[in-house]
Amino acid sequence: MTALPTRKLEAFRYTDLRALAAMSFSAPLPAALPALPDLGLPRVVFGNGAFIAEASAVLPYAQPFAPVVETSDLALARINAEHATDGLTLDIPAGVDAGAILLVSHIAGAAPVAVHLRHRITLGAGAQLTIVEISIGDGIYWNNPVTDIALGEDARLGYFRLQTDSTQAFHLATIRADVADRAAFESVTAVIGARLSRTESHIALGEASHTHLNAAQLLRGTQHGDITTVVHHRAPNAASRQTVKSVLDDTARGVFQGRIEVDRPAQKTDGYQMNQALLLSRGAEMDIKPELQIFADDVKCSHGATIGALDPEQLFYLRSRGIPEPQARALLIRAFVEDALEPMEFAPARSLFEAAFDTWWAAA
Repeated sequence: MTALPTRKLEAFRYTDLRALAAMSFSAPLPAALPALPDLGLPRVVFGNGAFIAEASAVLPYAQPFAPVVETSDLALARINAEHATDGLTLDIPAGVDAGAILLVSHIAGAAPVAVHLRHRITLGAGAQLTIVEISIGDGIYWNNPVTDIALGEDARLGYFRLQTDSTQAFHLATIRADVADRAAFESVTAVIGARLSRTESHIALGEASHTHLNAAQLLRGTQHGDITTVVHHRAPNAASRQTVKSVLDDTARGVFQGRIEVDRPAQKTDGYQMNQALLLSRGAEMDIKPELQIFADDVKCSHGATIGALDPEQLFYLRSRGIPEPQARALLIRAFVEDALEPMEFAPARSLFEAAFDTWWAAA
């Protein structure tokens, strides 16, 4: 059995999993589903780690789930492979526009449970797909999904993840995408739920391919949110863009670790990452660790980071125009996180995310 990573590993320097390691989890049992969002899309629903056929549409390119053997050194992916019993497997043929789907994971139980979904998404050359994923739940649980993505040449995938797990839960997600020549991977992750969350993305780019890898974290209380990315430029003329925004209140803690790797053949690489944090209280904390590893000599790579509070002059301006302070603060926070949603051109997903953001700051 693979053990959970500890802070002795540099990748987990800022995220301590001892509270998770100290817990015992039962095997998940069927649980009643709550009311699920209706975006007018074909829906695939997993409840406590099992596919719920009666709540799901029949997808034309879905394949039966098959166990996997994990060969990487990623501990969370290895744990997932040891326990995964279900997940979404899609194989979109070349040239097919498969539209959009809604992927829902709901977890709940009287006793703490652990769920390890393994999703595998393959797009042939020139294929297109949009996935809107929502994680929801109640109570104490560990959600440990792994999503493996393979994009053929000229394929395009939009992958938009809204994480609103129970604030007693642990959410540790691993996303890996192999992006072939001229393909595009557009990703936005919004983190609102979970006591402790981590989204770890590993993206490998082919020649003239492109990725947006954006995220927004809205955390309060004692929540801990970790966004970790590794973008590997392995061929020439590829571009990567990362914008991560964190809004932290009370004693919440945010983490961003962003690494751009550029191989020697990857000339004309264009890599950019920006992390910005808005601290709404003196007890909030943000840890930022950007990294560049560059072996090519004709590249354009940069990173930037800012940490600050709400601008009192902007707040005063809005209040002087008759806007009450709670609404004025919400407007400024909304404007702050807006950049993270830039790649999200799919209107139903954007509306879903904006509604979740509205609910978060309305409760402030």
